[in-house]
Parts: sequence; structure tokens; C-alpha cells
Amino acid sequence: MKDLAMLVGAVAHDAKVVTLWESLREHFREHGILIDFALFSTYERQVESLIRGHIDVAWNSAVAHVRVKRQTEGRSRSLAMREIDRDFHSKLLVRRDAAVGALSDLEGKALAVGSVDSAHARILPLHFLRQAGVAVEKIQLMPFEVDVGKHGDTATSEVQALAALHEGKAQAAAVGDAVWLAEQANGHIDLRRVDVLWTTPAYDFAMFDALPALPEAKAEAFQRALLSMTWKNPKHRRIFELMGHRQWVSGRDDRYGALDAALAAAT
Repeated sequence: MKDLAMLVGAVAHDAKVVTLWESLREHFREHGILIDFALFSTYERQVESLIRGHIDVAWNSAVAHVRVKRQTEGRSRSLAMREIDRDFHSKLLVRRDAAVGALSDLEGKALAVGSVDSAHARILPLHFLRQAGVAVEKIQLMPFEVDVGKHGDTATSEVQALAALHEGKAQAAAVGDAVWLAEQANGHIDLRRVDVLWTTPAYDFAMFDALPALPEAKAEAFQRALLSMTWKNPKHRRIFELMGHRQWVSGRDDRYGALDAALAAAT
């Protein structure tokens, strides 16, 4: 088991993270893999620790994943992701009384957006708007800078953006698929006031990243242990429920181009 010992990094965006990783550690142990976990307060510190070799694997946001790819010149290893992190989207919501029927109508309007490092609630929606020919500089951005460093994981900035939309402080708001669906399910979206104006093109989200120096045996064992998990297994289901998904899938790197371009344009 010592030969397969690994230190995995994760950002502590919620109290349940400790419970999650204790459960994952037990699962990996059952597969002959000794993992421990290091919790970080920001993705920036986690990426730095991965690049310096202080941790073996990092559970990264999309922004952190792209930064790791850049800093390793594309050689980092994308080990695994959740099925819900494939083909993710953002929604642009509008008030029904705001006279916004097309993307160009957003010019001159107030658009509530998430924190500066949220790919799904700010970076990518604005990037895709620019690609669609919208003069983003003519939109009155209403940013909610909450939990900066956690890359929108807490969803607090999106919830605040939705509140601004419902209260009429903003005519439009950008949120990710997950918050849109969750807030609807919880009855927090008033569909008499709010409508979906636009769904962005698809992109991929979070990833387990490792440096290219991670031994093949460790990389394969890590992937095998994750991909072996099934929803039908009650012990596995508990972990899935904590992470909000139902299946692990292999990592892929061909759906981060838009985010890479957006981050490059911002530097």
C-alpha cells in the first residue's frame, strides 16, 4: 500500500468536504491505495502546491485546471471528472418586464454576475457574449465578489445575483446550470418574473489533476478506484450524494478552449 500512497488536495468550500474526503479515503484504502488529503482555502494555493510537488493530485475547478495545464505546458494529467462536469452550461436570465428579447438588448442594462474567478457565473458568460457580438463594455455589470479564491464553488455569489434579479436591481443575471436547476427545485425562482434568455455553448468543469511526474501505477490505480464506484452501492452513493453526481468518468481536455481563451484575454 505504501507504493500507492498519495496526498490529494481539495478546496474547503463547505463543511461537508471533511466528511467527503474521510469517506473517499476509506474507499481508496479498500482498493489498496493509501491517500491522505490536504485542504486549501483557495484554488490559487492548491495549484501552487501541486506545481511545486507538495501534493500528488488536486481536485480542481475549471479555472484551476486550465492554469495547471498552462503551467505544465499541457503535460499535466487529467485523471477523472464527474459526469456532470461534462457539457456544462451557463444561463443568462432576464426579468420578463425588462424588454430584453435578444442578446444585444443587454447593452445598457444591469447584468448581475458572480465572483471574478467564477468560470460559470462570470468569466465564460461574458466571453460567450463577446463571441456573439455583444458589446459587453456597454453592459452595466453588477458583480458579487463573494468567496473569491473558491472559483464560485460556494454558489453564494450566484444566489445573490439571482436575488438582485428578482428584486429588480438588475435586469439580467448569469448563473451556472447547477444553481439554476437547484434554485428551481427549491422553489426560489419566480418564473412569473424571470425567464431564460440564453444558454451558453457547452464547456467542461472540474477535474482531478496530477503532474506528468506522477508514476503510471499511481495514476492508473487512482483512476481505477474512482471509476469502480457505482450508484447502486450504498457506500458509494453516500459519496456521490456529497459531491452531487452519480458517476465518475475519465478526464478529457478538449472542452476547455473557451475558458483558456477567456483567461488569456483577461491577462
